[in-house]
Amino acid sequence: MTASFAVLADSTDLLIQAFADAGADDSLVTHVIGQPDEATMIARIAGYAVVVVNESRISAAAIAASPALKQIVFLGTGAANFVDLDAAAAHGIPVHTIKGYGDRAVAEHTLALLFAVYRDIAAQDASVRAGGWAGAPLGELFGKTIGLIGVGAIGAEVARLALALGMRVMVWARRPVDIPGVEQVDLDTLLAQADVVSPHLAYTGETAGFLDAARLRQMKRGAVFINTARAELTDEAEVLAMLHDGHLAGAGLDVYSAEPLPADHPLRAAPHAVLTPHTGWQSPEAVARLIGRAVDILKAERGW
Repeated sequence: MTASFAVLADSTDLLIQAFADAGADDSLVTHVIGQPDEATMIARIAGYAVVVVNESRISAAAIAASPALKQIVFLGTGAANFVDLDAAAAHGIPVHTIKGYGDRAVAEHTLALLFAVYRDIAAQDASVRAGGWAGAPLGELFGKTIGLIGVGAIGAEVARLALALGMRVMVWARRPVDIPGVEQVDLDTLLAQADVVSPHLAYTGETAGFLDAARLRQMKRGAVFINTARAELTDEAEVLAMLHDGHLAGAGLDVYSAEPLPADHPLRAAPHAVLTPHTGWQSPEAVARLIGRAVDILKAERGW
């Protein structure tokens, strides 16, 4: 039997330090660095009562091969992407998620990508570093219309930030939205009128592919697309095509259908695109909140 109560099966140096800062010693959680394949995951979690997972998948086979497993803690909100929830339920294994830890960080990252695209920051930086002196900003954000699809905690925070910049904020949501200054409209109106479109839906079976090719093409020509939510909400190939044919003036993306983004992925060469490596959630403050809550869950489960 292992000495620790839990294992973080795909840890990083950042997470090791964050757990230590949150008061988790080696008797509570063992760290194993690196993303495992299925066979390696099975070996790593063997004998542990609790598995903590960051960005690797816990499959049905891994769950079935782990009779000691009693709990799974996913370091985030979209557990369905990383844990076979049906298999966990079938084995009576609760899956804990952690909400709200990075709402402000993601909202700020959304605006950071928007600024970067609108002010042509990445291309200008590359030009100057290469000895050039060129730039082509799209314009100013003041007075532009941003369309937010989904207005949960992150979408609401983006709305407030955008209003503070003097933008017109339109939203589509299934429920009434009560944010002063925000216009709630139907989806067709939002897509047709928005200068910027940014989805903030939770990823579920119902929202997968919500912004399909047809809906993306409803965006007005010259609009900008920002995605800090989930790649699975959109047709990634169509976003790429729209960047190449000029339908989109630019895009800021933090999430992708394959992560890390493969070295030969065509998005790496997409014109007028600013790409970040799924770091929208990441800030020292957000990491501290995330890991602090994870440690609280582990201690509660162990009875500390």
